[in-house]
Parts: sequence; C-alpha cells; structure tokens
Amino acid sequence: MLVLGIESSCDECAAAVVQDGRLVRSTQVATQISIHAPYGGVVPELASRDHLRRISLIIAGAVEKAGIEISGLDAIAVTCGPGLQGSLLIGTMAARTLAWALGCPLVGVNHLEAHLHAAFLEQKQPQYPFLGLVVSGGHTSLFEVRGVGRLKLLGRTLDDAAGEALDKVAKLLGLPYPGGVWIERQAAGGNPDAVPFPRPMRGRGLDFSFSGLKTAACQAVRNRGAPQGQDLSDFAASFQKCVVETLVAKTITALKKHRLARLVVAGGVAANRLLRERMSQEAKAAGAEIFIPALSLCTDNAAMVAALGQAYLQAGRSSSPFELDADASLPWNAISL
Repeated sequence: MLVLGIESSCDECAAAVVQDGRLVRSTQVATQISIHAPYGGVVPELASRDHLRRISLIIAGAVEKAGIEISGLDAIAVTCGPGLQGSLLIGTMAARTLAWALGCPLVGVNHLEAHLHAAFLEQKQPQYPFLGLVVSGGHTSLFEVRGVGRLKLLGRTLDDAAGEALDKVAKLLGLPYPGGVWIERQAAGGNPDAVPFPRPMRGRGLDFSFSGLKTAACQAVRNRGAPQGQDLSDFAASFQKCVVETLVAKTITALKKHRLARLVVAGGVAANRLLRERMSQEAKAAGAEIFIPALSLCTDNAAMVAALGQAYLQAGRSSSPFELDADASLPWNAISL
C-alpha cells in the first residue's frame, strides 16, 4: 500500500510516499528558514504564502522520487492540526483535492501523534504501551500511548514549549534563527554550570513550564549585560542544560510513576544531542528501552504523517474529502480510535 503524506502545520512544506507504513519510498521537505530568519521566528502569513507557492511542486517531487505515477497512490494522509491555521489549510486543501480527483481514501492525522509514530519508521520499533514525549517549538507533552489513536495525556507545558524557550532566548542573545540549533552550537564550548538557572516546576507533577525560565534568562542578561565570547558559550550551555534536565527529570518520573518499560522521544527538540544522550542514559538507568527517531524524522516531515495515516486506515478510519477540516487548536484526543 502506497500512502502519500502531506505536512504543512508550521513552516515546513513536506510530502512523502511510504509503502506499507514502514518503507519510506520518498520524502521531500522545503524549509522556510531564510524567509523567517530576519524576524527571529515564524511569521504565520509568510509561512502560509510560501506553502501555497511550493506545495504542488513538493507533492509532485515526492511522487516522482518514489518512482510511481500519482494514480498509483492508494491513499492520502495529511496533518489537520494542531498548528498554524493558514499553513494547515494549504495542506488539507491539497490533500482533499487529490483524494477527490484520484478517488482514493483520505485520512487526517494529529501532528503530535504523528511525531511519536515516527519511531515506527525505524528498523527497531517500540511495542505498546509506551511513554511518549513530544518536545518541539510548539509542544511539550507527555503521553501514555496504548496503541494507534489511544493516547492518554499525562503532562504538558502550561505556557511556553521547550523549543519556544530555546528560540526566544537565542533571539535574546543575538543568535540566528532557528534559535534552538544555535543555542546547541554555542553551548558546545561552554561551561554548563556557569549560570545558575532555576529548574522550573521541580517536584510539581508532570506538567512543564518554561516561561519563568525564559524570564530568568532575560533578567540575567539585564544584570550581567549581553554575554559575548566565552560568556556567551557559558550562558548557552547553562540554559541548554537547564532545559534538558527539566525534560529528563519529568520524563523519568513519568516512566516510574506509570510503570512503563518503553520511552519514545520525538519532535524537533529531540534532535538536540545533549537531550538524546541524557535521556538515553537516564532511561536505561531506569530499566526502560528508549526509542528516538533519526534526526530527519524528529523535525517536521511527511513520512511520519503517511505512516500514521496507514495505521488509521487499517483500523477503519477515513475522512470525506468534503468534510476534513484544518484545526489550529486540534485537541490531542480529537482523532482517536
């Protein structure tokens, strides 16, 4: 079965063809970094306009790279939320149009579950149930995942996501966009214990909060002045360590509390090397298997959408091309089995 996945929830315009929910036949991703870099963050209007310009070419490229005709597709899967409304509309309208024209099944998927399902595109796959951490620029959430479409929310950020905090502090420090990547690069030569940042919400359940940490970074810059040279590296390393330790501590607490033996970490921030290392170490120390997708599957991509879409189709779920809607605030449990 060949499923075309379409992803346009934020600033990545992506399409992929996945065979039998496992084999990635092709993947195309068009980034918008150069468009948003002057603003230090994603501008929704610019994002949706660029999706509109690119999406037909991205889809055509994915189909061609897969070595098939577009008529050879068996189904179409698309991210229908959460995300930026304008961006989501471009992807869902493209998917609806194609499904109607080809007369093939269409299924909408939740962006958060798609990130977790990226782990099933790797050679070593997790078994259900598992603990899932989705950590990105827009989301920081912990789920108990019992099966396809069977998620139970255990904890979430009450304000800023971890990736957003990294991006905002990078902008504060004068680092380029995307900030999280540059924080990591700058931190490579720094002392992670140089700046004593507070660990937010320590010992207070499984929810996260990063707005106070962002405020602490702002105050540190006001008190110390804008860091330069080695001080900048020390600042970045200290902030990165604080974010990573907070994510790891809450996640390991959830593993133990809910007696889960497997952990999946996904989303754009899961590409961070320090997070991958520390989470792997602590999960293994807790006796849990850990699954973190390859870097290309952590950031927004359409292969994860196609793979999850096939799982939903096999479970009997599909949508009408005339009824599928984009929902910027799509609840984590709005699409379930």
